Amino acid sequence: MHPRKPWNSYRQVAAQTAPPGQLVLMLYDGALRFLEQARLGFGHDDPLEFNRTINNNILRAQAIINELNLALNMQDGGQFAATMRALYNYFDSQLHRSNQHKTEAGILEVISRLTVLRDAWSEMLRNNGEPPAQAVPAGVALAGSATG
Repeated sequence: MHPRKPWNSYRQVAAQTAPPGQLVLMLYDGALRFLEQARLGFGHDDPLEFNRTINNNILRAQAIINELNLALNMQDGGQFAATMRALYNYFDSQLHRSNQHKTEAGILEVISRLTVLRDAWSEMLRNNGEPPAQAVPAGVALAGSATG
């Protein structure tokens, strides 16, 4: 028995049964994992491993980011969806540039910004879909709440 097969089966079942909010978190985690692997590729001395590790992992991260981008509801999402679309397109551009020139800067920037998104999404899920209290400006009423 291959040691990774049980883990792969678990991840596949988890992805198939997770609620949509949890799936987004899993996608963020996957993209970050691939970007960290790409970043580690810069430590390879062998040119083949250097290029293969960076290229393959950036492409995997880009595929996830593109899925997140395509999943945006542009019709009902308003300004938030438009902002996220622009951000995901920016991430894709930075990663493309880093892959093309084999530079780490774009990868590090996307890791930093994607981590912020991932952590905010995780916090929102912990709050049952409500934004954290400190994220809501004073005087803004949330559905079902009164302003003071």
